[in-house]
Amino acid sequence: MSFTAQSVAEVTPPLEPLPRYADRPNAGGKKKPWGKRAGTLISLSLLAAALWQCRQLDFAIFKTLMPGSAAFWLVYAAYYLATPLSEWVIFRRLWDLPPAGIVPLLRKKVSNELILGYLGEVYFYSWARRHSHIVSAPFGAIKDVAILSAMMGNIVTLAMVAAGASLFFPLIRQVEFSISQQAVIISVAFLAITSALVLFLRRQIFSLPLRELVFVSVMHTLRILAGIGLLALLWHLALPDVALIWWALLALLRQLVSRLPFVPNKDVVFASIAIFLLGEDAKIAALMALIAGVLLATHLVVALVLGLAGLVKGEEIPDEDR
Repeated sequence: MSFTAQSVAEVTPPLEPLPRYADRPNAGGKKKPWGKRAGTLISLSLLAAALWQCRQLDFAIFKTLMPGSAAFWLVYAAYYLATPLSEWVIFRRLWDLPPAGIVPLLRKKVSNELILGYLGEVYFYSWARRHSHIVSAPFGAIKDVAILSAMMGNIVTLAMVAAGASLFFPLIRQVEFSISQQAVIISVAFLAITSALVLFLRRQIFSLPLRELVFVSVMHTLRILAGIGLLALLWHLALPDVALIWWALLALLRQLVSRLPFVPNKDVVFASIAIFLLGEDAKIAALMALIAGVLLATHLVVALVLGLAGLVKGEEIPDEDR
Protein backbone atom coordinates (compact mmCIF):
# COMPACT_ATOMS: atom_id res chain seq x y z
CA MET A 1 0.00 0.00 0.00
CA SER A 2 1.37 3.37 -0.92
CA PHE A 3 0.75 6.50 1.10
CA THR A 4 0.38 9.93 -0.40
CA ALA A 5 0.47 13.29 1.32
CA GLN A 6 -3.26 13.67 0.68
CA SER A 7 -4.13 10.29 2.28
CA VAL A 8 -2.02 11.01 5.35
CA ALA A 9 -3.66 14.41 5.79
CA GLU A 10 -7.11 12.79 5.57
CA VAL A 11 -6.49 10.36 8.48
CA THR A 12 -4.39 12.69 10.68
CA PRO A 13 -6.48 14.81 13.05
CA PRO A 14 -5.71 18.53 12.94
CA LEU A 15 -3.44 19.84 15.67
CA GLU A 16 -5.16 22.06 18.20
CA PRO A 17 -3.39 25.35 19.02
CA LEU A 18 -1.62 25.48 22.36
CA PRO A 19 -3.50 27.47 24.98
CA ARG A 20 -2.08 30.72 26.26
CA TYR A 21 0.62 30.08 28.88
CA ALA A 22 -1.69 31.41 31.61
CA ASP A 23 -4.29 28.72 30.83
CA ARG A 24 -2.18 25.63 30.23
CA PRO A 25 -2.81 22.70 32.57
CA ASN A 26 -0.02 21.29 34.70
CA ALA A 27 2.41 19.21 32.73
CA GLY A 28 2.27 16.39 35.25
CA GLY A 29 -1.48 16.67 35.77
CA LYS A 30 -1.01 16.69 39.54
CA LYS A 31 -0.13 19.41 41.99
CA LYS A 32 2.85 18.96 44.25
CA PRO A 33 2.20 19.47 47.96
CA TRP A 34 5.53 21.21 48.59
CA GLY A 35 4.02 24.56 47.65
CA LYS A 36 1.46 24.19 50.43
CA ARG A 37 4.20 23.46 52.96
CA ALA A 38 6.28 26.37 51.69
CA GLY A 39 3.33 28.73 52.12
CA THR A 40 2.76 27.52 55.70
CA LEU A 41 6.47 27.86 56.51
CA ILE A 42 6.55 31.43 55.21
CA SER A 43 3.40 32.22 57.22
CA LEU A 44 5.17 31.02 60.38
CA SER A 45 8.26 33.03 59.43
CA LEU A 46 6.14 36.14 58.94
CA LEU A 47 4.61 35.77 62.38
CA ALA A 48 8.01 35.22 64.00
CA ALA A 49 9.57 38.16 62.16
CA ALA A 50 6.66 40.44 63.07
CA LEU A 51 6.89 39.57 66.76
CA TRP A 52 10.67 39.98 66.74
CA GLN A 53 10.56 43.36 64.97
CA CYS A 54 8.03 44.73 67.46
CA ARG A 55 10.91 45.46 69.82
CA GLN A 56 12.25 48.09 67.38
CA LEU A 57 9.12 50.24 67.47
CA ASP A 58 9.50 53.57 69.29
CA PHE A 59 5.99 54.32 70.50
CA ALA A 60 7.11 57.66 71.96
CA ILE A 61 7.71 58.96 68.43
CA PHE A 62 4.22 57.88 67.37
CA LYS A 63 2.69 59.64 70.36
CA THR A 64 4.45 62.97 69.86
CA LEU A 65 4.88 63.29 66.09
CA MET A 66 2.06 61.30 64.47
CA PRO A 67 0.33 63.51 61.85
CA GLY A 68 -3.41 63.73 62.19
CA SER A 69 -4.36 64.94 58.72
CA ALA A 70 -6.35 62.66 56.45
CA ALA A 71 -4.24 63.77 53.46
CA PHE A 72 -1.09 62.37 55.08
CA TRP A 73 -2.63 58.93 55.58
CA LEU A 74 -4.16 58.83 52.11
CA VAL A 75 -0.76 59.60 50.57
CA TYR A 76 0.88 57.08 52.89
CA ALA A 77 -1.58 54.36 51.85
CA ALA A 78 -0.84 55.09 48.18
CA TYR A 79 2.92 55.01 48.88
CA TYR A 80 2.73 51.71 50.76
CA LEU A 81 0.49 50.01 48.20
CA ALA A 82 2.32 51.30 45.12
CA THR A 83 4.44 48.16 44.73
CA PRO A 84 1.76 45.46 45.24
CA LEU A 85 -0.76 47.39 43.11
CA SER A 86 1.70 47.85 40.24
CA GLU A 87 2.60 44.15 40.41
CA TRP A 88 -1.09 43.25 40.43
CA VAL A 89 -1.52 45.23 37.20
CA ILE A 90 1.47 43.37 35.73
CA PHE A 91 0.26 39.89 36.65
CA ARG A 92 -3.30 40.82 35.73
CA ARG A 93 -2.02 41.25 32.19
CA LEU A 94 0.23 38.18 32.26
CA TRP A 95 -2.06 35.76 34.11
CA ASP A 96 -5.46 37.46 34.27
CA LEU A 97 -4.90 37.65 38.03
CA PRO A 98 -8.16 38.20 39.97
CA PRO A 99 -8.57 41.06 42.49
CA ALA A 100 -7.90 38.61 45.34
CA GLY A 101 -4.37 38.26 43.96
CA ILE A 102 -3.43 41.46 45.81
CA VAL A 103 -3.24 39.40 49.04
CA PRO A 104 -0.29 37.17 48.01
CA LEU A 105 1.41 40.24 46.57
CA LEU A 106 1.13 41.96 49.96
CA ARG A 107 2.58 38.84 51.58
CA LYS A 108 5.41 38.97 49.05
CA LYS A 109 6.14 42.57 50.00
CA VAL A 110 6.27 42.02 53.76
CA SER A 111 8.25 38.77 53.35
CA ASN A 112 10.93 40.68 51.44
CA GLU A 113 10.93 43.52 53.97
CA LEU A 114 10.81 41.61 57.27
CA ILE A 115 12.53 38.29 56.58
CA LEU A 116 14.80 38.13 53.56
CA GLY A 117 15.04 39.88 50.23
CA TYR A 118 13.42 37.90 47.39
CA LEU A 119 11.89 35.41 49.83
CA GLY A 120 8.60 36.99 48.78
CA GLU A 121 9.20 35.78 45.23
CA VAL A 122 9.61 32.24 46.59
CA TYR A 123 6.28 32.53 48.40
CA PHE A 124 4.55 34.02 45.36
CA TYR A 125 5.89 31.18 43.22
CA SER A 126 4.52 28.58 45.65
CA TRP A 127 1.18 30.41 45.70
CA ALA A 128 1.02 30.48 41.91
CA ARG A 129 1.85 26.75 41.71
CA ARG A 130 -1.06 26.05 44.04
CA HIS A 131 -3.38 28.01 41.77
CA SER A 132 -2.78 26.31 38.46
CA HIS A 133 -6.16 27.50 37.19
CA ILE A 134 -4.49 30.92 37.02
CA VAL A 135 -1.07 29.88 35.73
CA SER A 136 0.71 26.58 35.26
CA ALA A 137 4.33 27.65 34.72
CA PRO A 138 4.83 30.77 36.88
CA PHE A 139 8.60 30.66 37.35
CA GLY A 140 9.52 32.42 34.10
CA ALA A 141 7.12 35.33 34.61
CA ILE A 142 8.05 35.86 38.27
CA LYS A 143 11.77 35.72 37.39
CA ASP A 144 11.38 38.22 34.56
CA VAL A 145 9.33 40.64 36.67
CA ALA A 146 11.88 40.52 39.52
CA ILE A 147 14.86 41.03 37.19
CA LEU A 148 13.16 43.91 35.40
CA SER A 149 12.29 45.54 38.72
CA ALA A 150 15.95 45.60 39.72
CA MET A 151 17.05 46.59 36.24
CA MET A 152 14.64 49.54 35.95
CA GLY A 153 15.71 50.69 39.41
CA ASN A 154 19.29 50.67 38.14
CA ILE A 155 18.38 52.56 34.99
CA VAL A 156 16.45 55.24 36.89
CA THR A 157 19.41 55.61 39.25
CA LEU A 158 21.87 55.92 36.37
CA ALA A 159 19.66 58.52 34.72
CA MET A 160 19.57 60.49 37.96
CA VAL A 161 23.37 60.32 38.28
CA ALA A 162 23.76 61.54 34.69
CA ALA A 163 21.27 64.37 35.19
CA GLY A 164 22.44 65.44 38.66
CA ALA A 165 26.16 64.66 38.67
CA SER A 166 26.98 68.37 38.93
CA LEU A 167 25.01 68.47 42.20
CA PHE A 168 25.63 65.04 43.70
CA PHE A 169 29.43 64.77 43.51
CA PRO A 170 30.11 68.25 44.94
CA LEU A 171 27.61 67.40 47.67
CA ILE A 172 29.67 64.33 48.61
CA ARG A 173 32.74 66.50 49.08
CA GLN A 174 30.91 68.99 51.30
CA VAL A 175 28.95 66.66 53.57
CA GLU A 176 30.94 64.97 56.29
CA PHE A 177 30.12 61.27 56.29
CA SER A 178 31.87 57.99 55.56
CA ILE A 179 31.45 57.84 51.80
CA SER A 180 33.98 58.48 49.07
CA GLN A 181 33.65 59.43 45.45
CA GLN A 182 35.48 56.22 44.61
CA ALA A 183 32.72 54.13 46.26
CA VAL A 184 30.08 56.06 44.33
CA ILE A 185 31.93 55.68 41.02
CA ILE A 186 32.43 51.94 41.57
CA SER A 187 28.74 51.56 42.46
CA VAL A 188 27.62 53.47 39.37
CA ALA A 189 29.96 51.41 37.16
CA PHE A 190 28.59 48.20 38.69
CA LEU A 191 25.00 49.24 37.99
CA ALA A 192 25.86 50.19 34.42
CA ILE A 193 27.76 46.95 33.71
CA THR A 194 25.11 44.65 35.20
CA SER A 195 22.29 46.45 33.37
CA ALA A 196 24.19 46.28 30.08
CA LEU A 197 24.92 42.59 30.67
CA VAL A 198 21.23 41.84 31.23
CA LEU A 199 20.35 43.65 28.01
CA PHE A 200 23.08 41.80 26.11
CA LEU A 201 21.93 38.38 27.39
CA ARG A 202 18.22 39.18 27.29
CA ARG A 203 17.40 36.28 24.96
CA GLN A 204 18.95 33.79 27.39
CA ILE A 205 17.61 35.45 30.57
CA PHE A 206 14.02 36.42 29.83
CA SER A 207 11.10 34.11 29.12
CA LEU A 208 8.29 36.55 28.35
CA PRO A 209 7.67 37.95 24.86
CA LEU A 210 9.18 41.34 24.06
CA ARG A 211 5.80 43.04 24.16
CA GLU A 212 5.22 41.85 27.73
CA LEU A 213 8.77 42.77 28.78
CA VAL A 214 8.21 46.33 27.58
CA PHE A 215 4.94 46.54 29.49
CA VAL A 216 6.54 45.25 32.70
CA SER A 217 9.46 47.69 32.33
CA VAL A 218 7.09 50.64 31.88
CA MET A 219 5.05 49.63 34.94
CA HIS A 220 8.18 49.34 37.09
CA THR A 221 9.41 52.74 35.92
CA LEU A 222 6.07 54.38 36.68
CA ARG A 223 6.01 52.72 40.10
CA ILE A 224 9.51 53.98 40.94
CA LEU A 225 8.72 57.54 39.85
CA ALA A 226 5.38 57.48 41.66
CA GLY A 227 7.10 56.24 44.81
CA ILE A 228 9.59 59.12 44.69
CA GLY A 229 6.82 61.67 44.22
CA LEU A 230 4.57 60.20 46.91
CA LEU A 231 7.41 60.06 49.43
CA ALA A 232 8.26 63.72 48.80
CA LEU A 233 4.61 64.67 49.27
CA LEU A 234 4.42 62.56 52.42
CA TRP A 235 7.40 64.37 53.94
CA HIS A 236 5.92 67.73 52.96
CA LEU A 237 2.60 66.93 54.61
CA ALA A 238 4.39 65.89 57.80
CA LEU A 239 6.71 68.93 57.81
CA PRO A 240 5.06 71.64 55.64
CA ASP A 241 7.54 74.34 56.68
CA VAL A 242 9.94 72.96 54.07
CA ALA A 243 9.03 73.61 50.43
CA LEU A 244 7.88 70.62 48.40
CA ILE A 245 10.66 71.12 45.83
CA TRP A 246 13.28 70.44 48.51
CA TRP A 247 11.50 67.27 49.57
CA ALA A 248 11.35 66.18 45.92
CA LEU A 249 15.10 66.71 45.58
CA LEU A 250 15.67 64.77 48.80
CA ALA A 251 13.46 61.90 47.61
CA LEU A 252 15.48 61.70 44.40
CA LEU A 253 18.72 61.61 46.39
CA ARG A 254 17.29 58.90 48.62
CA GLN A 255 16.50 56.76 45.57
CA LEU A 256 20.02 57.30 44.31
CA VAL A 257 21.76 56.48 47.61
CA SER A 258 19.59 53.41 48.26
CA ARG A 259 20.51 51.87 44.90
CA LEU A 260 24.30 52.26 45.14
CA PRO A 261 25.57 48.79 46.13
CA PHE A 262 29.03 49.68 47.49
CA VAL A 263 28.01 52.65 49.62
CA PRO A 264 27.99 51.59 53.31
CA ASN A 265 25.60 52.90 55.96
CA LYS A 266 23.04 54.17 53.46
CA ASP A 267 20.66 55.41 56.17
CA VAL A 268 23.42 57.45 57.80
CA VAL A 269 24.48 58.88 54.43
CA PHE A 270 20.93 59.87 53.56
CA ALA A 271 20.31 61.43 56.98
CA SER A 272 23.50 63.47 56.59
CA ILE A 273 22.40 64.69 53.16
CA ALA A 274 18.96 65.61 54.47
CA ILE A 275 20.36 67.61 57.39
CA PHE A 276 22.90 69.33 55.15
CA LEU A 277 20.29 70.38 52.59
CA LEU A 278 17.40 71.28 54.87
CA GLY A 279 19.00 72.08 58.22
CA GLU A 280 16.86 71.76 61.36
CA ASP A 281 18.55 68.47 62.20
CA ALA A 282 16.24 67.66 65.13
CA LYS A 283 13.06 67.95 63.04
CA ILE A 284 14.53 66.12 60.05
CA ALA A 285 15.86 63.27 62.18
CA ALA A 286 12.52 62.97 63.98
CA LEU A 287 10.63 62.91 60.68
CA MET A 288 12.84 60.20 59.22
CA ALA A 289 12.43 58.15 62.39
CA LEU A 290 8.66 58.66 62.25
CA ILE A 291 8.28 57.50 58.64
CA ALA A 292 10.55 54.51 59.28
CA GLY A 293 8.50 53.60 62.35
CA VAL A 294 5.18 53.93 60.52
CA LEU A 295 6.47 51.71 57.71
CA LEU A 296 7.71 49.10 60.17
CA ALA A 297 4.43 49.19 62.10
CA THR A 298 2.48 48.72 58.86
CA HIS A 299 4.68 45.77 57.89
CA LEU A 300 4.08 44.21 61.28
CA VAL A 301 0.29 44.62 61.14
CA VAL A 302 0.12 43.22 57.60
CA ALA A 303 2.47 40.37 58.53
CA LEU A 304 0.44 39.43 61.61
CA VAL A 305 -2.89 39.50 59.76
CA LEU A 306 -1.66 37.64 56.68
CA GLY A 307 0.51 35.25 58.68
CA LEU A 308 -2.42 34.18 60.86
CA ALA A 309 -4.68 33.95 57.82
CA GLY A 310 -2.08 31.81 56.06
CA LEU A 311 -1.83 29.42 58.98
CA VAL A 312 -5.60 29.04 59.19
CA LYS A 313 -5.82 28.42 55.46
CA GLY A 314 -2.82 26.09 55.62
CA GLU A 315 -4.77 23.76 57.87
CA GLU A 316 -7.20 23.03 55.05
CA ILE A 317 -6.81 19.86 53.02
CA PRO A 318 -5.04 20.70 49.74
CA ASP A 319 -7.15 20.46 46.62
CA GLU A 320 -5.15 17.56 45.24
CA ASP A 321 -5.96 15.45 48.30
CA ARG A 322 -9.71 16.02 48.30
